[in-house]
Amino acid sequence: LNPGYSSYVPQVFMNQLSAQEYGVLQEKLYKFPGFYIQNRTIRQYEYPNAALVLGNIGEVNRKDIENDAYYTQGDYSGRTGIEQSYEEYLRGVKGVEILLRDAHGRIKGRYEEGMHDIQPESGKNLKLSLDMDLQAYGEKLMQNKLGGIVMIEPETGEVLCMVSAPTYDPSILIGRQRGKNYVALQKDPLKPLFNRPLMAQYPPGSTFKPTQGLIFLQEGVITPETQYTCAHGYTFRGGKPACHGHPSPLNLVGALATSCNSFFPWGLHDMIDSRKRYPSVQEAFEVWKNYMVSMGYGYKLGIDLPGEKRGFIPNSKFYDKVYRGRWNSSTVISIAIGQGEILATPLQICNLAATVANRGYYITPHVVKEIQDTPLDTLYSKRHYTSVDTHYYSYIAEGMRGAVTGTAYGGTCRGAALPDIEVCGKTGTSENPHGKDHSIFMGFAPYQKPKVAIAVFVENAGFGATYAVPIGKLMLEKYLKGEISEANKIGRAH
Repeated sequence: LNPGYSSYVPQVFMNQLSAQEYGVLQEKLYKFPGFYIQNRTIRQYEYPNAALVLGNIGEVNRKDIENDAYYTQGDYSGRTGIEQSYEEYLRGVKGVEILLRDAHGRIKGRYEEGMHDIQPESGKNLKLSLDMDLQAYGEKLMQNKLGGIVMIEPETGEVLCMVSAPTYDPSILIGRQRGKNYVALQKDPLKPLFNRPLMAQYPPGSTFKPTQGLIFLQEGVITPETQYTCAHGYTFRGGKPACHGHPSPLNLVGALATSCNSFFPWGLHDMIDSRKRYPSVQEAFEVWKNYMVSMGYGYKLGIDLPGEKRGFIPNSKFYDKVYRGRWNSSTVISIAIGQGEILATPLQICNLAATVANRGYYITPHVVKEIQDTPLDTLYSKRHYTSVDTHYYSYIAEGMRGAVTGTAYGGTCRGAALPDIEVCGKTGTSENPHGKDHSIFMGFAPYQKPKVAIAVFVENAGFGATYAVPIGKLMLEKYLKGEISEANKIGRAH
C-alpha cells in the first residue's frame, strides 16, 4: 500500500504521540522488535494570542521537497506567518549520520568511524517586537467583531501589536488534531485564517485626507492659510460629496480637525483641472499618484510576513480606459476623501500615522526585532522619506491634534482624548456597498516625540467615532500607561 516502502528504510507507523501513548508504548516496546520511538521537537505556545503573526507549521508536501533539497518526507516547515517567512533561520541545519547495516538491515556501526558525519545545528532564536499584553488586550477588545488593529513604534517601524478578528488559539494547530482543526478554520465563514491587517483592502475613507493635504501643500496648490468653503458638501458639484455641519470656510488644519468633505475635493479640483500647472489632466494625475506611492500606498510595504496585499491607487491610464480619455476631477472626486477606487490595508493606514508621527518618513514595518547572531535586513532600519517636505507634516499633525481636542472647530476624534497624553487622531468611515459602513481610526501619540502609531478597523460598525475611536483610545492608554484608568473601565462597561 505504501509506494515508498522498503524493508531497509524506517517507516512511520504512527506520528505525534501524546505523552500518555508514549508512556504505554515505552513499557511494551520490547515485545515488538523493529519498532522504536523517534523524538522530535514540536511547537508549544505560552499564550493563546497572535496566531496569524506567529503562523503554523505543517508537514511538507511533494512540491516542497522538489523545490528544496533540505526536506525529506515527514519533515515539517512553516506554512504561514513568521514560521514561513523566517523558516530558513528557524529550521537550523540537519545532522548526518552514516551507518553500516548488514543484509537484514541491522546496524553494525558507523561508516569510517563517523568521519563523514555532520553535527546538527539548532535553528536561530527570533525576538519579536510584539507586546503580548497589548496583543492580548487588543484581541479581547475585538471579540465578536470583524476587523483589525495595528500598532507601530514610529521611530523603529517595529510592530507592537497586530490583531486580526476573529482569531484562534495557535495551539489548536499542533498535534494529530491539526488537520481537522485547520479544515474547520478554513470552512468558518468569518475567515479566522484571513489576516485582515495585511490582506484586507478597504477604502480608507477620511484617514486618506492627510495625504491629500500634504500633496496640495507640496505642489503649491494651497498654502496653510488657504481656505475653501463648505455648505454641507462640496459646492462645486452641488453638495456632493456631502458633509456634516461645521464652521466655513476652513484652512487645512481646520479641515482635518472637522474632517471636511469639501476642502479636499476643492484641492483636487485646483490641482488636476488647472492647466496652469500641468499640460493635461493625465500628467497632473500622475504627479498625484507618484506622491501617493512615496507615502506607502498602492504597493506592498514589505513587512516580514507572508500574504501582504498592495491595496489600489489608480493611475491616469486606468481612468483613460474607464472614461475613454475624457475625465477630470469631478469624474473621480471621491478619491479626494479616500473613497471610489482607492483601497488600502490597515497596515498602510497605520504606516501613514507613523509617517506623520515622524514628520515625513517611515521605516518598513516588521515584527522580528532580533535574529540570534544575525543582523536584521537593512530594509528594517532604513528611513523612507516621502516626496513631501518634512515641514509640511507639522500642519497635518496639528490638524490631527485638533481633531482630538476639538477646541477650535469641534473635532471628530474627541472620543480619543486621554488626560496627560496629547493624542492625535483621524476618523474614517469607509463606504461598504455590501452593508453597513466600516469604522476606522488612525492616530499617534504623544503629539511631540510620538511613541506609537495606531490604526483600528471595525467592519460594518458605522461611523469611525462609534467603535474604532474608543478601541483606539483604550489601546493607546494600555500601551502608554500600562493600564486602563478606572474612568475608562467604567465608560467601557456602559
